[in-house]
Amino acid sequence: QVQLVESGGGLVQAGGSLRLSCAASISRSSTRINNMGWYRQAPGNELERIAHITAGGTTNYADSVKGRFTISRDSAKNTVYLQMNSLRPEDTAVYYCNALVAYSDSNGLNEYDAWGQGTQVTVSS
Repeated sequence: QVQLVESGGGLVQAGGSLRLSCAASISRSSTRINNMGWYRQAPGNELERIAHITAGGTTNYADSVKGRFTISRDSAKNTVYLQMNSLRPEDTAVYYCNALVAYSDSNGLNEYDAWGQGTQVTVSS
């Protein structure tokens, strides 16, 4: 029903910037994208939620990225962005896009989490 495709990862030096994008394609009618967010997972670490944005535009950040990363969305394009500035080697991880998807069917309103395939971000010291 919903496919999330991420782009923008890569290799950058410490102090540099990257911008991640995540575009949601919807194949089913009566489907809506609600909250969206970015997660990351470094080798040996748990999945960490780093930024979140509601359908209304309210944002929330993990302390580890607050003041350096900015999440935004273009609801008309069903796209969420993550601007990452002042990158550090400890930001190295696979970054995943997440969306809370809602759709209606004969059973009523349903919700589920959709995930992107992940994009690698590597920050060199």
